[in-house]
Amino acid sequence: MRVMRAEQFGLKREVEYGSPEQNETVRTIVEAVRTEGDAALLRYTEQFDRVALTPASLRVTQEEIEAAYEHVDAAFLTAIREAAVNIRVFHEKQKRSSWMDLQPDGTLLGQILRPLKRVGVYVPGGKAAYPSSVLMNVIPAQVAGVPEIVMVTPPATGGTAGIDPYILVAAAEAGVREMYRVGGAQAVAALAYGTASIAPVDKICGPGNIYVALAKRAVFGAVDIDSIAGPSEIVVLADDSAEPAYVAADLLSQAEHDEMASAILITPSAQLAEAVAAEVERQLAELPRAAIARSSIDSYGAILLVDSLEEGIDAVNRLAPEHLEIMTADPMGLIGAIENAGAIFIGAYSSEPVGDYWAGPNHIIPTNGTARFSSPVNVDDFLKKSSLIYYSKEALMRDGDKIITLARHEGLEGHARAIAIRLERERGQQL
Repeated sequence: MRVMRAEQFGLKREVEYGSPEQNETVRTIVEAVRTEGDAALLRYTEQFDRVALTPASLRVTQEEIEAAYEHVDAAFLTAIREAAVNIRVFHEKQKRSSWMDLQPDGTLLGQILRPLKRVGVYVPGGKAAYPSSVLMNVIPAQVAGVPEIVMVTPPATGGTAGIDPYILVAAAEAGVREMYRVGGAQAVAALAYGTASIAPVDKICGPGNIYVALAKRAVFGAVDIDSIAGPSEIVVLADDSAEPAYVAADLLSQAEHDEMASAILITPSAQLAEAVAAEVERQLAELPRAAIARSSIDSYGAILLVDSLEEGIDAVNRLAPEHLEIMTADPMGLIGAIENAGAIFIGAYSSEPVGDYWAGPNHIIPTNGTARFSSPVNVDDFLKKSSLIYYSKEALMRDGDKIITLARHEGLEGHARAIAIRLERERGQQL
């Protein structure tokens, strides 16, 4: 890994919004599905996945879901069930209630929270099939009270219409009952606008390739989306108390995701920097996804030397990483200084995969520095809020003239008169 001073390293990654050709392809697909419905959906599935479907075969049957259980091992089933419990318990603590505030003058103000009615979850297929992400998308929506959750995932490429059984089982365990074998930008468009076979949703969430990300961006406004996710990121902030082998392993745990993933160590210890660089090379040689991890480390990995942990914290806050691990002599003492990070892992035994799979917090976390202003997926993402306003006659008589003043200051006489006509009736005044 490259070892450099922090000031030599660009502390901001450019957000990837695709090439002009990719954007044009996505616009064409989205518009075709919007206007043609199932016909375009099936056409693009055959073109890109080389799978010929009919409207009747789009939906995964209950028999297929039950059969998927025969193809997953018992250890996976036990683990996915226990993980689902942990995730549900964590997200249950995020629930909030509607509230109302009644004033002595009869004024009632409040906020009503309601779940979205229908949410679509996109689940990648092929080499990027992650059953754990099914849980992370579906369970918060369930906790929020969303009554309809639909999953889309691409069929196996090359003539079969099969879906990874581990994906089907994870979805079934999470409580999804409506699943469709369709992927790519065409699936996103179908969720957003609806077809004869797939009813439209209110929100689309879940990761995907660049075409899925661009499609989500294209339909935003017609529906809500969770985010436009970028490549995975990890930053480890460590001092000379850290175990080099642990640091190296955690850096590689993200580098193996894809060639554009970012893995960075920030440390004031030159000795640790050298030891971690050596460990990364040693462990890379034994990693099954070594080619992917090597490309990530060479292109986006680095070890940043700083003069102090305070300087390291400043670098962390500027990077605003998706995952931050703190491996220092006193990690708890540094938490208050961390302003920007999607998820913070504290201490030597809180390895990032603990959060990815097991602990309970959501692993769908803001990337590309967006942790400066956004949060991991949570229950609030699946709620909508309505303001509640009841004004008594006495309250309007008290405040009406001030409201009129503000409305007329903005040149909105109709607003002013909507209040004035009430004051006139009650006070016997003229407009």
